[in-house]
Amino acid sequence: MYDIENSIGFLLAKAYQRAWAVMKEEIEPYDLTPPQFALLSFLWQQDGLTQVELSDKGQIDRSTVGGLIDRLERGGLLERRQHPQDRRAHLIFLTEHGKAMEDTLSACAERSLKRITTGLSEDEIKEFRRMLNILRGERRVYEIPSC
Repeated sequence: MYDIENSIGFLLAKAYQRAWAVMKEEIEPYDLTPPQFALLSFLWQQDGLTQVELSDKGQIDRSTVGGLIDRLERGGLLERRQHPQDRRAHLIFLTEHGKAMEDTLSACAERSLKRITTGLSEDEIKEFRRMLNILRGERRVYEIPSC
């Protein structure tokens, strides 16, 4: 009989669900979701990316990224600007409010990580990250679950 509760896929899925729930709980007071936080994080690293670049970085399909951008724009955290070399494209920039949220939301992410990795040493966290990068394999675009 297959031991589903100890299978790598099942354990990864359950760990993902827990990580999502913990992060969602931390950032919920700011009316954000984990994927929205991820887009903001990419823009804190490099402001002025295109929707395609954000899609590639987040490994999320372009239409889903468009919806995330729409919601963050309505929330006053970012804005679209016409691309100077491509009339069909927009560059996505943080607003002053979006920039100002970096420290607050980064602290939420740090608290989430501490909650998720409680019981693991720094070496174990480093090794876990290394193994996850191996399991991640080649970079592909994935749909964000609706739950």
